[in-house]
Amino acid sequence: MKNYTITVNGNVYDVTVEEGTSTGAVASTPVATPKKVVAPKAAANTTTAGAQGNVKVNAPMQGKILSIKASVGQSVKKGEVLMILEAMKMENEIVAPENGTIASINVASGDKVESGAVLATLN
Repeated sequence: MKNYTITVNGNVYDVTVEEGTSTGAVASTPVATPKKVVAPKAAANTTTAGAQGNVKVNAPMQGKILSIKASVGQSVKKGEVLMILEAMKMENEIVAPENGTIASINVASGDKVESGAVLATLN
């Protein structure tokens, strides 16, 4: 038997898997064991012009910030690229969710971010 800890949508499960021949049928159902789930941390480096904006741009997945394409105070349109996030050897464009002005950029090039971390805010 092997024990694994699996996180699905923020819920943590301890799963025991039996080794051996399989008939394709499920031998047992996984039992959920509550564990403490730690919220993603925001990056330490912050560049702001005043207060945080009311529209947050969150990281869709964990990865590394390759480059920042926008700057604080810049006016952006919905869909405009704000930064590039590398995840699993792929470059992902992080875009503005709506029209606005960049109030803060909370990461720098080279920073590693967790899923859900606030990357930037807009007004």
